[in-house]
Amino acid sequence: MSFCGRFGAAIRCIAFLVFQSSATAAQAVPLVDYHLHLFSPAIVELSSTASSSARLPPIAANDLVAQLDAAGIRRGLVLSVAYMYGNPNKPPVENEYARVKAENDWTAEQVAQFPNRLRAFCSFNPLKDYALDELARCAKDPQLHAGLKLHFGNSDVQLDNAQHVAQLRRVFRAANDYRLPIVVHLHPSITRERPWGQDQARRFLNDVLSETPDIPVQIAHLSSAGRYDDGSDQAMAVFAEAIAKRDPRAMRLYFDVSGIVGLEIPETANLMALRIRQVGVARILYGTDGSADRLASRKGWTALRQLPLSDEEFGVIADNVVTYMR
Repeated sequence: MSFCGRFGAAIRCIAFLVFQSSATAAQAVPLVDYHLHLFSPAIVELSSTASSSARLPPIAANDLVAQLDAAGIRRGLVLSVAYMYGNPNKPPVENEYARVKAENDWTAEQVAQFPNRLRAFCSFNPLKDYALDELARCAKDPQLHAGLKLHFGNSDVQLDNAQHVAQLRRVFRAANDYRLPIVVHLHPSITRERPWGQDQARRFLNDVLSETPDIPVQIAHLSSAGRYDDGSDQAMAVFAEAIAKRDPRAMRLYFDVSGIVGLEIPETANLMALRIRQVGVARILYGTDGSADRLASRKGWTALRQLPLSDEEFGVIADNVVTYMR
């Protein structure tokens, strides 16, 4: 079956191919966007009632497909934001687990409308007592069994807390048993000023990644929270060293670069480029993050290309397709 035959209406397909043809002549375009979010009406309502949170825009699956089309990107990985209901930095939510399940299910229903374009990962706060139950439920779902998204910052996971690490080990071990790849926002809570650097990264490598010998793990935002700071660089140095030494715990590590470069070239551009080369461009995945801007994926890729990497290196990043998006 042709590309157009698989991906919808003729007009949209022609526009996509024209854009891809012109873009290819100028520069590589990512095959996959590895970090996207949908925002359900329930999540929009949650964000409007949380005292310290800005109101999120509604984003449905058709919005994301239009966004991918505008960038010439074939496929997108949609990371559920159900973990937001378990955020300890926000007021408690009634019937929390029921709402987590509903958000994951809504994400699955949305993605099911575009099976050849979008894939969904379920999510939850890994420290909650329902975490393993929801993981088991997702593993049986025809849409959500693709993988798991965890957000350490939003869930206030602390790698210096032995109880947190023990629970993470259980969740990561179970995900490995189910063969569910993991995308993890590893940077801890900025709101609570949790420490982040080489000590925490080593603890994650030694005590948590050791539980996932059989699955890929994608670390979001190049170990940052959207701004590449000193702690993020310390963490990346730990992972780069492990990869260089062929540490088996790091052999299935990938890093998405969603949101690390904005409209202006950051002061850390050379440092980020160094770390990207140290871990290897074959492990670097393009991502946009959550945005209602139809041109967000296109703008994000253009922004990323401000980093001092070669056209050949950007070409490798654009062509990277990990097993969970094949």
